[in-house]
Order: sequence, then C-alpha cells, then structure tokens
Amino acid sequence: MHGSLEPLDLVGVQVPYYFRCPISLELMRDPVTVSTGQTYDRTSIESWAATGNITCPVTRAPLSDFTLIPNHTLRRLIQDWCVANRDFGIERIPTPKQLVETATVRSLLNQASLVSNPVSARVSAMVRLKGLARDSEKNRSVICSHGNSREILMSIVFSESSSDSSDLNQEALAVLVMFQLSETECTEIASDLNKVIYLSKLLFHSSVDARINSASLIETILAGTRSLDLRADISNVDEIFAGVVDILKNLSSYPRASRIGVRALFALCLVKQTRHKAVEAGAAEALIERLTDLDKCDAERALATIELLCRIPSGCSAFAAHALTVPLLVKTILKISDRATEYAAGALTALCSESERSQREAVSAGVLIQLLLLVQSDCTERAKRKAQMLLKLLRDSWPEDSTGNSDDLACSEVVPF
Repeated sequence: MHGSLEPLDLVGVQVPYYFRCPISLELMRDPVTVSTGQTYDRTSIESWAATGNITCPVTRAPLSDFTLIPNHTLRRLIQDWCVANRDFGIERIPTPKQLVETATVRSLLNQASLVSNPVSARVSAMVRLKGLARDSEKNRSVICSHGNSREILMSIVFSESSSDSSDLNQEALAVLVMFQLSETECTEIASDLNKVIYLSKLLFHSSVDARINSASLIETILAGTRSLDLRADISNVDEIFAGVVDILKNLSSYPRASRIGVRALFALCLVKQTRHKAVEAGAAEALIERLTDLDKCDAERALATIELLCRIPSGCSAFAAHALTVPLLVKTILKISDRATEYAAGALTALCSESERSQREAVSAGVLIQLLLLVQSDCTERAKRKAQMLLKLLRDSWPEDSTGNSDDLACSEVVPF
C-alpha cells in the first residue's frame, strides 16, 4: 500500500507518504494504531469500522479488536513537520483531546452520587464530568453509554436540595441536558408533578445557566412524552409559561437562551388548552422581537408558535396589537424556508380574518406581491392554499390598480388549512 502512495502536493510542499492516512490519503491529524500494527487517521478508521468492515484496510487481516491506540510519536513528527513548513502556509495540527475512559466516568459518577462524600467533593466531580461532556461528542457517547449514568444524574438533579447542595443539583442538570432522554425517562419526570414544579422554579433562578438548562429539560420532557394528559399537566404548572417567556425576552444577549426559549415555548404551545397562558405571559411580544435574531430552524419554530397562538382570539388580538407583527410576517414569506413561509401565511390569514386593520397593514407591507409570487413558486401545497385563501380575503383591500387583471384569482380553489 505504501508503495502506491505518491507524495501529496500540499500548497507547493510534498507531504511524506507515512504522514498520510492510507484510507483518506490526507495528512493525518490524529494518528492511531490498530491491532495489526497499521496506523490510520482516527476519523477514517472509525468511519471504516462504522460501515461494518472488520478487516485492516492495508493488510486485509481480521482485526482482533477495534481498540485504537494513539500514535503520539507520529503525531509529534507530523506537528514538527507542519511547524517546519509554516512559511508555506501550513498550520500546525492541534493536539487532539483524549477520549474519556469508562473507568473515569464510573469514578466521577460514584463520587458525585455518594451522599457520604462532602458536598464540595461531589460538586467537583460533577464539574469535571461536565467539562468532559462538553469537550466532544465522543466523550458524551462514552458517558451516556455507562449503564446508569442518566439515572444517576436524574436522581441528583431532583434530590432534596438545600443551600449546600443546590450547586450540585444545577451541575447535574447541566450535564443531563446534554443527553437525549428516553421516552420512559421523560414520562418518569412528567409523571411526578413535584419534579416539574422544581424545574419551573429554576426558570426564575439567579443563575442564567440554571434557567436555560431548566427550560431545556422541560422542552425535552414535553417532546419525549406521548401522553397528552401529562403534557397538559406540565403546561398547567403555575408560572411555567412566564418563566420560559421571560428567558426569551430578557436573556437576548445569550444565543442559547433564545434558542432554548423558542423551543420550550413551542413545545408548551402544542397543548391547545393552555395556549392562552402563553399569551398572558407576553409570548406575542417576545416572539416578534426575537424573530429576526433566530437561525433558520428556530425561526421556523417561532413562526409555528405564532401561527398556533393566532388560532385563539386572545393570541390574535395580542399579535395584531404589535406594530411589527404584520410587516415581519409579510417580510418572512419566501425568505427563510418553505415551512417558515407556510407558518407566516397561516398566521397572516388568521390575523386578517379577525382584523381589518391587519388587512390594511398587510397590503401596505406588500403582501400582494409576496402572495402572487408564492402561488407561482415551488413552495408546499399547504402554503399555496393558505396564500390563495389570504388573497381572496384581502381582495377588497387591494389597491384599485392591482385588481384589474386578477379575475382568475377570484375563481381559485381555496382549501381551509
């Protein structure tokens, strides 16, 4: 195999073949050695094994196990070579962080969960575990694969907290929200109202991280619980909407707060009978004022939430009262994604059905052109149907010079959404 590897020309510099991964033929960044003695880049050999291959790519000999031993000597040689050739624009490859060992995870969990240990020692163990989990997805996979890691974390999060142990509860919560909980685990938390109440109280904690992590876990539980009754119980907890909306409104300088706040609010608003609580908590103002700051996925969730809230009278009134609602929704059409367009069109239809003022605002914001473009686009059929409905609804509000050639739209088939 080595004989077939010609020196790689990298920005005018030839890379020695033994610095290149035999699989990818690229400069190795994290060389590891397998049981046959051959060395590969970690990412390449892990991808090779993940596709079901059980042989060494070079020797074709069966791999007795898939233990990957870091080749520190070769990595240092590659790093030295990079430094020696930095004048050619070659950057030194960073030293990879080592994968956490299962024994380390077990030890830290034991230290953190042992009640007889000093609280400071338990907190220190949990802080170290949090750092390892944040280091890499691989570390999180190792931690999560430990038999009862999530069970231990949950027990610490919801253990009887006092002024001495509150830091431990919050650190455990910070670790727990990094993992996807099973349906059984979500149902277990959702079924215990005291646990949900505890999370709702954390939404108003003095620690920003505690507030955001609590909202994150609430969203996870709602998304992972199939029972409509349990989800309704969660959304009925006092101040839970107020806490989530407050995060969305007042922690705008924290990008993660906006993201988690939108997701938690959307999950809560999927429960029909408690949507009025979102409106009472100020969700309309919070969503409209955060909308332009969100990325594609979260903007879609925000618009979906706006459409859901516009389906109730109090929601329609709250959004209609905000001067930016209609112009922003009009501007959103065809700008973010097909889903976002569909949600925006649905919300506009609900608003314009209830308010002539919203109709005038939509027309003034240029909704007519947007809707005409929408019905001729490759957008979803649901979005087109909503656009057709809105066009018919706004027909009497169109400027006179725009209606002369629109008789065909009057006959468009309008299907309720």
